[in-house]
Amino acid sequence: MASSSAITQVLETDIWTKATWEEFLAFADDSTWEKGKFYYYEQYVRVEISPVGPLHGRHNSIIPYVVILFAAFRNIRVVQFANASFRKTGIREFQPDLAYYIGSDLRVPPNDSNSPVNLNEYDPPNLVIEIGASSFSDDLGNKRLLYEDAGISEYWVERANTREVFAFAINGGGSGRIQQSRVLPGLEIALVEEALNQSQTQDDGEINRWLIQNFSQG
Repeated sequence: MASSSAITQVLETDIWTKATWEEFLAFADDSTWEKGKFYYYEQYVRVEISPVGPLHGRHNSIIPYVVILFAAFRNIRVVQFANASFRKTGIREFQPDLAYYIGSDLRVPPNDSNSPVNLNEYDPPNLVIEIGASSFSDDLGNKRLLYEDAGISEYWVERANTREVFAFAINGGGSGRIQQSRVLPGLEIALVEEALNQSQTQDDGEINRWLIQNFSQG
C-alpha cells in the first residue's frame, strides 16, 4: 500500500491512502463521492470511480448470467448484490462489483436499506467478484488480502481487457488458484471466460441460450 500522510481535504482516487476510520467515513458518506467505490483495510482507504463504459458494463452483466443460470439449474440458493458496500465497523469496508450469498445457511441482509451491509449482524458474501482493467493489479493484490481477512470463501478477478478470470478459493486466511468453483460445484472457470469471449460477437439472448444448453446437459 502507498504510504501517505493523514487525509485532510483531498483524497486521490485509485491509490491506498492512510486514514483513520473516522476520516474514511467522512469521505464514504460525502455525496461528492457518491459514484465512488470505497475500500478500507489495515487503516488505509481506497476509492475508485466506477467505470461507465461498455467494457465494464457489458462484463458486469455477462458474469451474473453464468452464476444465476448455473445455480438455477443446480437448484442452488443464490442471492446477488451488485456494487453493494459491506462494512465491519472500525475494521474494514469493501464494495465489489458483484457479491453472492450461495447456499441456505448464511445470514443474508434484506434489501430494505441503502446503508452498507452490517457485517456484525450479517454474514459476508461467500463469492465476491471484481472486474477491472486499470485496477487489475490491485484486485489481485491488496483487495485479495482484504477478502482473505474478511471471511470470503471464493474470489474471482476478471481482467476486463483480456476476458481472463482468475479464481481463488480462500481458506484459513490464505487463497489459492482454482479452475472449478468450490461454492458452485461443477462450474468451470473456463466456461465463465468462454461466455465473456462470446460477448464480443453475440447478443445476450444467444449467450443465455448457449448457457442453458450447457447447464441442462450437466
